[in-house]
Amino acid sequence: MQMPTGKWWKEAAVYQVYPASFKDSNGDGLGDIGGLISKIDYLHDLGVDVVWLCPMFDSPQHDMGYDISNYEKVYEPYGTVEDIDILVKACHDRGMRFILDLVVNHTSDEHEWFKESRSSRDNPKRDWYFWKPARYDDAGNRIPPTNWRSYFAGSTWTWDETTQEYYLHLYATQQPDLNWNCEAARNAIYDSAMRFWLDRGVDGFRVDTVNKYSKPLEFHDAIITDPNHYEQPAAYMFCNGPRIHEFVKEMHDKVISQYDCMTVGELSLTPDPDHVLRYVSASAKQLDMVFHIDTGNMDHGGPKDKYDHRPFILPELKAAITKWQKFIEGTDGWTTAFLENHDNGRSIDRYASSEPEFREISAKMLAIMMTTMTGTIFIYQGQEIGMINAPKEWPIEEYKDIEALNYYNEARALSISGEDPSRLPIVTRGLQILGRDHGRMPMQWDSTAHSGFTTGDKPWMRVHDLYPEINVAKQVPDEKSVLSFWKRMLRLRKEYRDLLVYGIFDLLDPGNEKTFVYTKTGERRAALVALNFDQGVQDFEVSTDKEWKLVLSNYDAPVAGKLAPFEGRVYMSAN
Repeated sequence: MQMPTGKWWKEAAVYQVYPASFKDSNGDGLGDIGGLISKIDYLHDLGVDVVWLCPMFDSPQHDMGYDISNYEKVYEPYGTVEDIDILVKACHDRGMRFILDLVVNHTSDEHEWFKESRSSRDNPKRDWYFWKPARYDDAGNRIPPTNWRSYFAGSTWTWDETTQEYYLHLYATQQPDLNWNCEAARNAIYDSAMRFWLDRGVDGFRVDTVNKYSKPLEFHDAIITDPNHYEQPAAYMFCNGPRIHEFVKEMHDKVISQYDCMTVGELSLTPDPDHVLRYVSASAKQLDMVFHIDTGNMDHGGPKDKYDHRPFILPELKAAITKWQKFIEGTDGWTTAFLENHDNGRSIDRYASSEPEFREISAKMLAIMMTTMTGTIFIYQGQEIGMINAPKEWPIEEYKDIEALNYYNEARALSISGEDPSRLPIVTRGLQILGRDHGRMPMQWDSTAHSGFTTGDKPWMRVHDLYPEINVAKQVPDEKSVLSFWKRMLRLRKEYRDLLVYGIFDLLDPGNEKTFVYTKTGERRAALVALNFDQGVQDFEVSTDKEWKLVLSNYDAPVAGKLAPFEGRVYMSAN
């Protein structure tokens, strides 16, 4: 089949696959490449244009593959490089594309580059990573070079006995940060992490932590906002550093520009649309688009207490979505639409209701919102069948994520010591809603043992208790299922791509705390979208400025003048 040409990624529906949890093909309890290959037709039937596979590279798996020990090998339980070749061909044969995660802010501490770097202070690869001498407090105790707090709790610095210096890691101790100031390191990244895969037919990358490559080399302490701890939130100091745009542009010019491929960056702490345009403007030649993390993190407590859950307020969500829908107007930039990924809890629990009477209708309402947004749409595995968070009754022992466990253990220690007894229940509650593990549970394929994810005795992570009710096999033949609704919405999006993919977004009634109403305007027609984010019935009157025709609702019998609980509607009108 002939592959599409041009800016194919603008109109694409991208489906994110978490390899450990998608499908196990050999019964060892862990998802793998063979399992994904076996489900390519399922994704094609769904309406997917691009398959994005999270890290499957060789790794000790401290952070589920985001700690890479060899960019040119596949983690053995997942398969081989040749399996990826088969997967790429399977996608291309169906007119689909295939992209990988590009994780080059850091490597594993087991990568050969880092092993050389830590072997001696005069090793040629010493400056491929960040090494700093110790500081000492007034009592003569050794302390880290800065007071920066890691994303995974604790310090961003770890003492290395071999060379008697600290190395920097924004994430886990086992994830040392690469020094992008070193040209030799950058060139090695381009060859090993990028060209190696692009030359095998991979169609691009989701670029992990893209705005953290450039660190301020002065390494000043962060402002003290938490006087009870040495480590302080410091992300504002290492996001969008002094050379970041130089580095991202060089990556584009030296590598990306040589291939017909796409890039989507993970962009945190960049609230200024003008600054985001510096990354995604076509003329800037850096990235094709980015994920605006502030939308997905609005119910998080913040850098200090990430898991201090703050229920989202609809006007705030509307404002954030509007901001990133509107910022590309009149520019050569592009945007994205997403609600779920591997780093967040499920959207039904966060933005709607997972109660049995509302679960399916909530999933369909959110699908309407997602598929009517301007930009490239990203769907996370299980979102299309309405998967939800783990039951709140699950104990912490069921959680696997290094970040979750670090936060929990830190809070538990503070509680036991009496230093902060309130922290543990706050973090526990936050993990029940926001934890990364909710999106990492095994995919629910059918109602057989372990949801059909594996034929083995035990999956690597517990399957959701409700898998007999929420699974693919049950939904495929049901025309009213969440899965069937997603298929319908993706077809509608393609049919009206001029309007739903490219149209101009305008928010109506921004202060309404129950409903989210907006228009999409194209050259030949317009759409009106009305969404009820509440479990109560809401009054709603269609504007009379156009002859609006109802083309879709997630209810069988919509009532004029009213929006039912979690109802969503799409109206169309000629301009």
